[in-house]
Amino acid sequence: MAKLNPYLNFDGKAEEAFNFYKSVFGGEFVGEIHKMGNAPGTENLSDEEKNRVMHIALPIGGDLLMASDIVPSFGQNLTVGNNNYVSIFPESKEEADRLFKGLSEGGNIEMPIEDQFWGDYFGSFQDKYGVHWMVNYNEEYTK
Repeated sequence: MAKLNPYLNFDGKAEEAFNFYKSVFGGEFVGEIHKMGNAPGTENLSDEEKNRVMHIALPIGGDLLMASDIVPSFGQNLTVGNNNYVSIFPESKEEADRLFKGLSEGGNIEMPIEDQFWGDYFGSFQDKYGVHWMVNYNEEYTK
């Protein structure tokens, strides 16, 4: 079966956001933080764009959360929207609470985390970097 990993884009905030995510989830980045200035053909980028992240990856459980920054001089634009969510399935209600509290800090809570009518413990929010998250715990999923 194919494995899916979320890949996020930022406008110059990828490294900051991933240091924040690392502070919540723990762990270490996979490999180095690759910068745009290390790629061929980027000699004419501004120093600010050379310092943008070309690729970063943080293991979370058996998955990878990955990201990069856009490069405006390449004609790339970032539109933050609600069309993508990262859905987390923690192993306990306590872990769900910890992740929800940590990741939503400074963000906008859409649905507070609580028991829902369909039987799950669920909440959703947009973090301070514009990324949408869902935290969903159901004891049946952890068996």
